[in-house]
Amino acid sequence: MTLAVIGAGAWGTALALAAARAEQSVRLWARDGTQVQAMRETGENAKALPGVPLGSAILPTADLSEALSDAEAVLVVVPAQTLRQVLPQLAPHLAPLIPLVLCAKGIERDTGLLPSDIARETTANPLLSLSGPSFAADVGRGLPTAVVVGAQDEALAGEIARFMSSGSFRCYSNGDLRGVEAGGALKNVFALAAGAAAGAGLGASAQAALVTRGFVELRRLATRLGANPETIMGLSGLGDLLLTCSSAQSRNFAYGLALGRGESREGLKLAEGVPTAGIAAHLAVQHGIEAPIINAVTEILAGRLTIGDAVEALMTRPLKSEDI
Repeated sequence: MTLAVIGAGAWGTALALAAARAEQSVRLWARDGTQVQAMRETGENAKALPGVPLGSAILPTADLSEALSDAEAVLVVVPAQTLRQVLPQLAPHLAPLIPLVLCAKGIERDTGLLPSDIARETTANPLLSLSGPSFAADVGRGLPTAVVVGAQDEALAGEIARFMSSGSFRCYSNGDLRGVEAGGALKNVFALAAGAAAGAGLGASAQAALVTRGFVELRRLATRLGANPETIMGLSGLGDLLLTCSSAQSRNFAYGLALGRGESREGLKLAEGVPTAGIAAHLAVQHGIEAPIINAVTEILAGRLTIGDAVEALMTRPLKSEDI
C-alpha cells in the first residue's frame, strides 16, 4: 500500500516509520523545502526525530501532488488548530474514496469541533482517527506501542489498522470515531493539570486524585460529545490519559510542569491542551457537566487563578458521595 503522511513533525515522522516497518511505501510531506532536502540528503529528520534513519521506503517531499498522486490512504498529522487551513490544500489532489486518517488530538478552539467535524466541512472522503498512548520517540525507535484506529465504518478502520500494524506497532480498530477523537483531545487538559501538580510539588497522592477525578470529567464530557463510554475506557481515553499524565515526554505534562514551577513556557513545544482547555470548559457548561478540574486548568492558563488557590478551591468543594 502507498500511504501519504501530511506533516513531518515528530509524530508524522514516527507514523511514517511505523508504516514503513509494516512494509508500506510512504510519501512524507513537509511544507519546508529546506527540511525536505535535508531529509533526503541525511536520511533522517534531524529537526523532529534526530538519530532515527528514515529508510528507503519513505520519500520526503514538499510537493503535495507528489505526496498524494498515488496514495491509497492519507495520514493527516497536523495540529487540530491548523487542520482547517491544511485540508483544502489536499482536496485538488485527492480521489473521492481515499481514506483520510486524522491524527491530531484536539478540539478547535473557536468552534468546539472535533477534527472529523472540521474535515466534513471540506471533504466527502472517508474519515478515520488514529489515537492512543504513544510517544513519537518510542514509535520512531520501534518500541512496542498500541493505538486504535476509529471510523464510523469499522471494516475500514480494521483495514487501515492492518496496513499500519507490525511487530512493534499494534493497531486496534473501533467503530466509534467520535469516541476515539474525544478521548485523545480531552486527556491533554488533564496532562496539564498533572504536570502542574508535579511542578508545584503537590505529591503523588494529589496527582493520583487529579488523574482519577479527571478521568470522570473526561468520560462525562466525551459521552456528551457523542462517544461510547466503553471507548473512553480503552486506548484513546484511559490509556492515553495514563501515559500523558505520567511523563515529561508528554508536551502537555511538560508544559504543566513548567507552569507548576513558575518557569517561562516560552520556547516549549506545542501543547494541544492549552487551546483545548478553554473550549472544553465552554462545552462542559453548554452540556451541563460539572468539570472543576477542566475549569481550574482554564483559569490557571488565563492567569486568573494561582495553582495554590486552585488546589484550595478543589479541596474545599462540598463533600459528597464518589460519583463516577
